[in-house]
Amino acid sequence: MLMSVELILNSVNLNFIAFNKYVWPHRLDGVFFTVFVIAIAAAEAAVAIAIIINLYRSHQSIDVENAEELKY
Repeated sequence: MLMSVELILNSVNLNFIAFNKYVWPHRLDGVFFTVFVIAIAAAEAAVAIAIIINLYRSHQSIDVENAEELKY
């Protein structure tokens, strides 16, 4: 799940850079948005790692196939 979110954010970055180059070649709006999205992706990864670590500490497993144990 987390990998798919990262791939979506990377595709958004590619679109920002490509549209910036071809639509407004002398402006840096797309580059600034890309740097902002990269910062958001880094924060999202840090929060996800913290959640996974807390789940492992409380349930001694992060197996998503055994979701009944992780419900409550």
